[in-house]
Amino acid sequence: EEAAPAAEKVLKLSISQEFPTIDPSLAWDVSSIQLIEETTVGLTRQNEQTAQNELAMASDYTVSEDGLTYTFTIRDDVSWVRWDAVQGEVVQVLDCEGSPRMVDAYDFEYGFRRTMTPATAADYAFLQGWVIEGAQAFIDGETDDFSTVGVKAIDAQTFELTFIQPAVFNLSIAGLWFNHAMPEWLIDGDDCTEGRGDRWIETGFFQGYGPFTMKEWIHDSELTLVKNPFWPGDEVVPSPALDAIIWKILPTSSALAEFEAGNLDVTAFTANDYDRIMADPDYSQWLYPTSTLGTEFYSFNTQLAPTDDVRVRMALSMAIDREAMVQVLKSGIVAPYFCNPGAAGCPQVADYPDMGAKYDPEGAKAILQEYLDETGQTAADLNITLMFNTSEGHKLRAEAIQQMWKNTLGVEVRLVNQEWKVFKVSRKEGNENVYRSSWVQDYPDADNFLHQVFATGGSYSEVVDWSNAEFDALCTEAAKTADADARMALYAQAEQILIEQDAVIAPLAWYSDFVIVRPEVKAFVSLTGYDRFEKWDIE
Repeated sequence: EEAAPAAEKVLKLSISQEFPTIDPSLAWDVSSIQLIEETTVGLTRQNEQTAQNELAMASDYTVSEDGLTYTFTIRDDVSWVRWDAVQGEVVQVLDCEGSPRMVDAYDFEYGFRRTMTPATAADYAFLQGWVIEGAQAFIDGETDDFSTVGVKAIDAQTFELTFIQPAVFNLSIAGLWFNHAMPEWLIDGDDCTEGRGDRWIETGFFQGYGPFTMKEWIHDSELTLVKNPFWPGDEVVPSPALDAIIWKILPTSSALAEFEAGNLDVTAFTANDYDRIMADPDYSQWLYPTSTLGTEFYSFNTQLAPTDDVRVRMALSMAIDREAMVQVLKSGIVAPYFCNPGAAGCPQVADYPDMGAKYDPEGAKAILQEYLDETGQTAADLNITLMFNTSEGHKLRAEAIQQMWKNTLGVEVRLVNQEWKVFKVSRKEGNENVYRSSWVQDYPDADNFLHQVFATGGSYSEVVDWSNAEFDALCTEAAKTADADARMALYAQAEQILIEQDAVIAPLAWYSDFVIVRPEVKAFVSLTGYDRFEKWDIE
């Protein structure tokens, strides 16, 4: 008798809101980057448990004596693939001569160039401009000659990057998602392929080359990745044991109900369910820790009254009881400052116990009263709005802090929530006073937390509408400093400006949480904010 075919290993997950994109050039959020990291692979890849760089699509590299030019050897055994709905399987993408398209240095050159191209309007192009020679002029449209940029495919297997200055994080930046190889023939078109433009990421069009590829994306409902049988697999990025991963888009409370019904393998849970989960003899043993190098915070609009006055911002920050907030949400570690101590160079609480934002209700009242007396107002006159993106956890946090502000300061703060895609645009437009914000490391270094986020031109500088020359100088100096203690001291000074002197943000919590995972799922704890599902299994 023939043996019954082995059951497919399908991991069923949930996400509380729609994925914004799977386009490497356009992604900026954790959920989108997670998909990109599974469907494409960078020159380097961050180990999820050590946060260290490992060679991935680059099999080797050399660095010039001045530390500026990196020359990568691109592996030649990885092909582009797509899901063929007619055949019901993953197939290799063929070129105009009928041969498999292999990922090469020219695909990486195109990926870098597409992210830098002004018309792409990539959120992370600024980082390329900060670190890669000649990139900023190209991004700003001052030149359209890409040969002036320090990005060059020497031949199919040789790729060269030239940086502005030597830095320990150059190799990390080279491997980030927005610098992955991209399919030029699919996006722009060639002799045998119709260019799909931004629609190249949709069901039926998508092409990738990672351990998984996308099978189907039903917007606002679910997204499915399937195993790529053509991925060669190695120790860094093994061939997946899972056959498929399905994300269902559900609120957290609904996801827990689906988990209990046996329809999900992994789920988060709200604070309202915390006690019940902990009392359950099974669920309490199925907890899976997630300790991500990231920070939850509220960013202030420094140009909109009344948060255009530093005293108002400081009072709001000092009126937040972070210990109580963590207890209410049953997650996180109190964060008096922004930079997550798990990242290299970030100040350590033991070394800087008095630094950052502290709960001081009497001090908060006094600072706010000074502002009110000077402007001839009362607390009831203040018109402040806190906006957050839709999530049960974000709502619970906002309501708790709203009550703290009312009880301590007598300020009635209006709450507004929006869906993720809309919220991102609203936050940049800056029409409200306070915005729910978060940061998860792109590379585990203080430079990525402070310099890349809040320095002039950084990813959040437009949100807070703030610039400080001393802050910028401290971050620039720290990036060049080799001595670990001296480097940490510089970042501590930068934190003091950000959190205390100018009160640009109110740090809330460093990420630390639990999800429930079924015992048959073999999961690997990630410290980076991104899971490596190619290493997961279902036993």
